[in-house]
Amino acid sequence: MKDSGSMITLTYAGSVRVMPNYNVMGVAKAGLEASVRYLANDYGPRGIRVNGISAGPVRTLAGAGISDARHMFSYQQRNSPLRRTVTIDEVGGSALYLLSDLSSGVTGEIHYVDSGYHIVSMPTLDELKRTDNVRD
Repeated sequence: MKDSGSMITLTYAGSVRVMPNYNVMGVAKAGLEASVRYLANDYGPRGIRVNGISAGPVRTLAGAGISDARHMFSYQQRNSPLRRTVTIDEVGGSALYLLSDLSSGVTGEIHYVDSGYHIVSMPTLDELKRTDNVRD
């Protein structure tokens, strides 16, 4: 690669949080995210920036092939701060930002595009009450 430029990769929150049935893929994504940081450090002196995008569930044809995907979409929609899933265009817009000069001071970062879901540690109280069998 010539001097100066930008690289991005795609990752997923399963790299830092346990996700059902994600198993070894979570370990692989964690390694990928570590590589983003190391490559950013190695290539930074050449003006090459390296970042990752961690997208939440996106409604795509491929995503529809995941068993029970509709439950995953619904859960994120109810529990993320923005109360919705993200679109392909939003993920693409973030990629455009990271590849452009608008992010010229950004490298070694994982940019979350997930309606804020990654900041939530538990479901909303209404969601907990709906799924909990404990009586008041």
